[in-house]
Amino acid sequence: MADGLDTVVRARRAVVGAAERPAAVGIRDGRIVAVAAYDGLEGAEVVELADDEVLLPGLVDTHVHVNEPGRTEWEGFASATRAAAAGGVTTIVDMPLNSIPPTTTVAALEVKRAVARDQVWVDVGFWGGAVPDNLEDLARLHEAGVLGFKCFLLDSGVEEFPHLPPAGFAAAMAETGRLGALMIVHAEDADEVAECAHGTAYRGFLESRPDAAEERAIALVVDTARATGARAHVVHLSASGAVPTLRAARAEGVDVSVETCPHYLHFEAGSIPDGATELKCCPPIRDAANRDALWAALADGDIDMVVSDHSPCTAELKRSETGDFADAWGGIASLQLGLPVVWTTARQRGVALVDVVRWMATAPARRVGLADKGEIAVGADADLCVFAPDEPWVVDPARLHHKNPVSAYAGRTLTGTVRATWLRGRPLDLSAGPRGRLLRRGAR
Repeated sequence: MADGLDTVVRARRAVVGAAERPAAVGIRDGRIVAVAAYDGLEGAEVVELADDEVLLPGLVDTHVHVNEPGRTEWEGFASATRAAAAGGVTTIVDMPLNSIPPTTTVAALEVKRAVARDQVWVDVGFWGGAVPDNLEDLARLHEAGVLGFKCFLLDSGVEEFPHLPPAGFAAAMAETGRLGALMIVHAEDADEVAECAHGTAYRGFLESRPDAAEERAIALVVDTARATGARAHVVHLSASGAVPTLRAARAEGVDVSVETCPHYLHFEAGSIPDGATELKCCPPIRDAANRDALWAALADGDIDMVVSDHSPCTAELKRSETGDFADAWGGIASLQLGLPVVWTTARQRGVALVDVVRWMATAPARRVGLADKGEIAVGADADLCVFAPDEPWVVDPARLHHKNPVSAYAGRTLTGTVRATWLRGRPLDLSAGPRGRLLRRGAR
């Protein structure tokens, strides 16, 4: 298999499987066909990484709100996928809401695919939406190739994507169970969430969405998955108090996974100043002890993955001029920054880069069925990230590729720089044209 290689990438440090070691990666026709010792392969082209660089698989971010069409002033496929490429992310999965129309029918999916097709810099898959009155559409969307379904257990924040009440959630889970599809759930309980009072104090917003809102909703997810036999995934876990429920469920065989996000691992509520609406997200960033518990749950395997929940908006919607948390849009744009944000804190805590890669590449790819993504292995797509893990830099929102220059990380010094991103065996050149593909469930 190593004969006639198009390209060989050599790295003194590469994350291959569950280890970091010297390696040569042999590429043919956009796929990895050989992984050998550092000097074990030759090809038509040989690329040698610098001594301060580590070769990683391209990251897989399964939680991205692109918002196009309909709210393209918030973000769009061109800007989002350029940001992904700049951040070492070679595959994203687009959320079904915040676009208009939402991806709740095959017709809406095809509208989104048509808009995305010629402007994606990385590979893009799509979630379908589960909302009231579209139960019959789930099988059609599944057949059309969505990677699974997203639902809310409370108001989503946009009227065109209503939430599922408990009975509707159970019916949708029964259907996704029948299909063998994954249901991903925004799990907060509306009865535990209070209206946020107007004001600039972060504490007021935090208290409006207590830990109990997540804990109670996640218990419902677990109970419903157990009753229906369906596969479930909890998105953007913020409240570490829900971890024991998830751990116990998995111990008894319930098929439920969970993600957290860079902002919950990096920030803590006590250091968020008044009026810092760029840090508003739902569920909220909680206290330092909670942050420590999330890191511990990752280390113990109770949290499966880290994805961005990239949820951008226009600068005006963040209400920075008033700092009013009640009025500001809740969401953090971090698609380009996820790897350095997580690595900055991980290295301070003694966490290995191998673990970060598992959380941000391998685990997301496996959970959503992208068997060709997320690892440096024979048979995988040659999607690669060249990362300089010791290089510090300061976040300047004006230099990010996100459409709007709003960042919760503005002015922060991060450690770790993405120097190159490869898609199917070739480096991505952001001055050239896009060459990402649209992904379908089960297709290569």
